[in-house]
Amino acid sequence: MSKLKTSRFWDTVARLILRNKIGILITVVLITILFSTQWKHMRFTYTEANLLPDDHEVNIEYNKFLNIFGEEGNLIVLGVKDSTLFTVDKLNAWNALSDTFRNDDEVITVASIKDLQKLVKDTENQKFNLVPFIKNSVHSQTQIDTLQYELFTQYPFYDNFLYNKETKTIRSAIYLKKDIVNTPARKDFVVDKLIERIKVFEKETNIDVRISGMPYIRTLNSQNIVDEIGLFVGGALLVTSIIFFLFFRSFRATLISLVVVCIGVMWTLGILGFLKYEITVLTALIPPLIIVIGIPNCIFLINKYQQEVKSHGNKVKSLQRVITKVGNATLMTNITTASGFATFIITDSTLLKEFGIVASLSIIAIFILCLLIIPIIYTFLPYPKERHLEHLNKRWVGSFVDWTERMVKEKRIAIYITVCCLVITCIIGIYKIKISGSLLEDMPKNTEFYKDIRFFEKEFNGIMPLEIMINTKREKGVMKSSTLKRMDALEDLIIDTPELSRPISIVSLVKYSKQAFYNGNPKYYQLPTKQEEAFILPYLKNSTSGETTILNDFVDSTGQYARITSFMKDIGTDKMEEIESDIEAKIKKLFPADKYDVIVTGKALVFQKGTTYLVKNLALSLSLAILLIALFMAYMFRSFRMIIVSLIPNLLPLVVTAGLMGYLGVPIKPSTILVFSIAFGISVDDTIHFLAKYRQELQANNWKIKKSVYGALRETGVSMFYTSIVLFFGFSIFMISSFGGTVALGALVSITLLFAMLSNLLLLPSLLLSLERSIANKQILKKPTINIIPGESEGDFNTDATDDKK
Repeated sequence: MSKLKTSRFWDTVARLILRNKIGILITVVLITILFSTQWKHMRFTYTEANLLPDDHEVNIEYNKFLNIFGEEGNLIVLGVKDSTLFTVDKLNAWNALSDTFRNDDEVITVASIKDLQKLVKDTENQKFNLVPFIKNSVHSQTQIDTLQYELFTQYPFYDNFLYNKETKTIRSAIYLKKDIVNTPARKDFVVDKLIERIKVFEKETNIDVRISGMPYIRTLNSQNIVDEIGLFVGGALLVTSIIFFLFFRSFRATLISLVVVCIGVMWTLGILGFLKYEITVLTALIPPLIIVIGIPNCIFLINKYQQEVKSHGNKVKSLQRVITKVGNATLMTNITTASGFATFIITDSTLLKEFGIVASLSIIAIFILCLLIIPIIYTFLPYPKERHLEHLNKRWVGSFVDWTERMVKEKRIAIYITVCCLVITCIIGIYKIKISGSLLEDMPKNTEFYKDIRFFEKEFNGIMPLEIMINTKREKGVMKSSTLKRMDALEDLIIDTPELSRPISIVSLVKYSKQAFYNGNPKYYQLPTKQEEAFILPYLKNSTSGETTILNDFVDSTGQYARITSFMKDIGTDKMEEIESDIEAKIKKLFPADKYDVIVTGKALVFQKGTTYLVKNLALSLSLAILLIALFMAYMFRSFRMIIVSLIPNLLPLVVTAGLMGYLGVPIKPSTILVFSIAFGISVDDTIHFLAKYRQELQANNWKIKKSVYGALRETGVSMFYTSIVLFFGFSIFMISSFGGTVALGALVSITLLFAMLSNLLLLPSLLLSLERSIANKQILKKPTINIIPGESEGDFNTDATDDKK
């Protein structure tokens, strides 16, 4: 697009906007109403974020496991560590609490102390019978003492499942129906039934009950996300409006900006509903992001309007120039910002792809709203008062711009030395960065459910499922003696791993059967020998055990597939990979590939693999963002040198941020991965504004480099400062989040954008001055492909009778 075509295009846009004010406002209102009708389609996620593409090998294996054994995360556990529980009244109350869940439609089965049963040999009928430890209820302390002795010393089958014999911690297990685990019914059960009943129990018995399990954690975690959307939106509106008012000293300008960004948020929610995307921990960030990104657009437009009014007093001409001059530049900066978000679309991760689509569309939408609404509203309003224009001459902002000019003039070598030292120091820090793939790391640490997670980690070694599925490649192959022995050897490795809980599988039931065959003697809790199998297996075949319904989930109906379930502590990616490697090595040793197919899977492992996958794609998405913006610069300026000069000040803040992450111990994880592409897309906006003004100054000053650089610095320095302050405090709002990842995202983006401002105000003009002979090519800069800021004489249409002068 040539310079003349660009000018004519924006002339046309200005005419259309200012001459069709009422029609445009009505259209905006109608579109907003239309989007509001889509809000009903918004829904909050009821599943964990799957960071891997659907066709990834890890996902394929996990889905295969789910097809055979169903949803794994359907267990809720209740735990008590209180010696007073072992009294008649309180133990009966505990059992009664568990009984209340049996009749709920959402529950398959409940396992509590009352449900524990002994396998007792019936020699006459050659079968095992089930005899409960407790019949109905306990009536004396003697019964309880006997129960404790039997549980904690005689029956290892239940140890680390419903109790911890070392710490005397007791728990009950509630198994939800698998088809409701990922639906709103899960939330209804957890919030309206589970939590309410436990509150009543705690009040009546004065016993502290701990709750955990993936359905419970996911429900409360999702609720926290929902609660924080309103908190972020309110906080972003409050902070940005306060800063805006402090800059402009105008309630009118502040109110106009708030109206614009609020409509932008409404459109964003409408886009989410229209596309039928779930609200996740990432998409929940978009509404406040739109506020933070939209306010700088308002600053540029209103600031330019007030400058023009102060300069010549013609309101219509001022608004026309706001559209033709700032509109084009703001379009370019919003496109680069949207490009930074849009790079997530290529990651193949549904979570990030949806975030990238909604964020990039919303950024373009907020630009359109700013460009349409602000000039139109100002046509109906009186001229700004003198006090509203005082900010244009603020000494303290001028002092800051003067300082940057002095640094560029007198301390250029010091700037380069500082940059080099920063880069070297930060590169060292980059090598200290770790990768984290924990499901729990970003969860709010000050909540009760997180404290409960730590409780169960300490007492039962974790709550995050780790699954091993064994395909014996033949029907009933699981019950073969050789298979059981191999599984038992693999379980020994899991038991010896401190980060994993005692495994549950069919092996435990077979061991329990041998113990029962030898009249309950605990020393026989082991796999039967070949000779013993001939005596014990007939007992098992003749038995009908209601208790084993829990363990039926660990062998499929054909007897071909077996499942070993363990639970993991919240550990780092490095340790998780080490554990996985040990298990894989043991599997290769124990299970010949020609006879068995064995996979290691589970939610914790899938999430960790997803994080690793995203880290590998980080370089790709960031490289794409840099490439897109480099091509954009090339299209604008037609100069390879200008591309390099424009990219250096924007890559430096990313290096600094990465170095800080290494030194401060902030790991690379799904939330912090976003920092780099977001910050780069936003920070390059300042570069575009500066270079566009620099080119204009070159033309006005007859290609005098120094004069043009300093002129551009003074002209754009104030706007850069204003917008950077808004962005800094706007993104800092995310630091009030209870989610660790969101806090890190807010802090890192804020720091990066602050460095980006300083880099664009100090390093960029320094490079232009140092390389003036190399880049001061009139033919390159005189006729760029896109004329970002029209000259003073360009873009003024004849206002005729509509001219409104002071």
